[in-house]
Amino acid sequence: MSVNTTPRVDFDVIASLVNPGARVLDVGCGDGELLELLQNTKNVDGRGVELSQKGVNESVARGLSVIQGDADSDLKYYPDAGFDYVILSQTLQATRNPKNVLTELLRIGEKAIVSFPNFGHWRMRASLLVNGRMPVTEELPYSWYDTPNIHFCTISDFVDMTKEIGAQVETAVALNAFGQRIGFNMPWGFWNLFGQQAVFLLRR
Repeated sequence: MSVNTTPRVDFDVIASLVNPGARVLDVGCGDGELLELLQNTKNVDGRGVELSQKGVNESVARGLSVIQGDADSDLKYYPDAGFDYVILSQTLQATRNPKNVLTELLRIGEKAIVSFPNFGHWRMRASLLVNGRMPVTEELPYSWYDTPNIHFCTISDFVDMTKEIGAQVETAVALNAFGQRIGFNMPWGFWNLFGQQAVFLLRR
């Protein structure tokens, strides 16, 4: 279910949050690039779930353990605390019920890592204000009528949702247009304006 076709600067951040040898489930793993990175650099016991058959085939071709599945409907079949980390990278905005999906991630994993494009970034705001049209960017490269993304959110929106479901933010990273980390001590409002992407490490 992974939807981003640009270079994934969030992968290195995600990998830095995972402990070596951990049990990992990558939901919406796409072609398996992140899962392969984690196996090669962190020696994780990794599994993947991907909606598209093409993504499953590409992941299996990498030698990964990946099955076809839908984040919205199939996570309920996984046992409680079956993994150390459950990862949802650049996929939350493509789910039908993000709040339920996030709740399931935290049920299945001791911790959840979620990355997503920030629709509150100043370029998004300026594009909508000046052009009067839904923005098209490198992080969100689709036109409004053919996008797989159905729930755009901002960093502030996501933080609010974590509070609603009782999730604790253990670590958060915002990335600017160059893939560089924005200072950790910045308030959420600053991140919401200048962060193009965000990566959150959550726990129950």
